[in-house]
Amino acid sequence: MSVTVTELAAKEVKRFIEEGDYDAGALLRIGVSSGGCSGFNYSLNIVTDFDEANDMKMEQHGVEVIVNRKEALFLEGTTVDYYEGIEQRGFQFHNPQAKRTCGCGNSFGV
Repeated sequence: MSVTVTELAAKEVKRFIEEGDYDAGALLRIGVSSGGCSGFNYSLNIVTDFDEANDMKMEQHGVEVIVNRKEALFLEGTTVDYYEGIEQRGFQFHNPQAKRTCGCGNSFGV
């Protein structure tokens, strides 16, 4: 799986998990769904389920990351980062496969 979670993004995910009401062993699921302005939406979810037959799993900066094998095709080479600025903060996706993106930064087309 060629999805990268930056150290800053992993730190924010760990903070979110620690402050939330999640069971031990919580995982970060990175996904893609149909919709949005450009055709597909990115998704980040904290989950506890892992389907070994359909998901790929790896550890990055202390966070267990899973991606569905079919969705991984759309995420190949993607970097998930966290940005914290004066006017905006949140997770950002940098996907080299995206042919078009939306102003929201959460929608893309291939």
